[in-house]
Amino acid sequence: MTANLAKSVHQRLLNLAKQRGQRFNDLLQHYALERWLYRLSKSVHRDRFVLKGALMLVAWNLPRSRPTRDIDMLARADNDLNHIHQLVAEICRTTVEDDGLQFDAHSVQTERIAEDALYEGVRATFPGLLGNAKAPMQIDLGFSDVITPGPTAIVYPSLIDMPRAELMAYNPETAIAEKFEAMVKLGELNSRMKDFFDIWTLSQSRAFVGAELRAAIISTFEHRGTTLNAGAVCFSSNFAALPSKQSQWAAFLKRSGLTSDAPGQFQDVCAAVMTFLQPMLEAPADTLQWPSAGPWASV
Repeated sequence: MTANLAKSVHQRLLNLAKQRGQRFNDLLQHYALERWLYRLSKSVHRDRFVLKGALMLVAWNLPRSRPTRDIDMLARADNDLNHIHQLVAEICRTTVEDDGLQFDAHSVQTERIAEDALYEGVRATFPGLLGNAKAPMQIDLGFSDVITPGPTAIVYPSLIDMPRAELMAYNPETAIAEKFEAMVKLGELNSRMKDFFDIWTLSQSRAFVGAELRAAIISTFEHRGTTLNAGAVCFSSNFAALPSKQSQWAAFLKRSGLTSDAPGQFQDVCAAVMTFLQPMLEAPADTLQWPSAGPWASV
């Protein structure tokens, strides 16, 4: 790797940040995550991981996405810490076309996680460097979830026209199902505003078939042992009106740089999300279709 390439990439990211009105550090981090995914796609471990989480909002080409500092994936591998350490380190060492980034395979650390998550997983961390610019890497892995009907093949977009990663990834229906299940399970304790944002932006930007979304929801709830019912706290107008939820929503929008990209009132986004999700509780949902931005209509 040449220092000149790292400097060139750094400048291109600065130019892109200015052009888009985004924070440079957010684009630097996204570039580092994107390039690690490319290494994964070129490694022998490509089929062991399925991409999910905030990076999928970019993969689905949505008009709104949120910055993220990590990669979320479902791993089809033993969850032993040493085994995951070995896999991640090998991916870091995968030889690819020079893109200016260095990932330190010798510094990979792994740990069990459960915080801000409902189910235990494994987190891998290691340094990423673009010249002297630091991009700390975090890979969060889950191990037991179901994808209905199955993962899809994607080509992950590149910020600055580097070679693109070809990976397996979640479909939107299962992504929504997992976030919906978290809303129901956590109830009033739910502070995961990112889930409300993700479902809201997906419902505003994509079309859905009721039968497919309902199948993913039922499969996820059954697999996680959660009861699906209309009496869930997240459907309550009292929940949406809680001052603490409005504070959490406002803080999330500010922290994510999304204040001009989503409703400012949590009650509004919550109402939109529930309008999208509530019909999925009933069997007639199988006859419904959702055009981009809704509403549901029988076919």
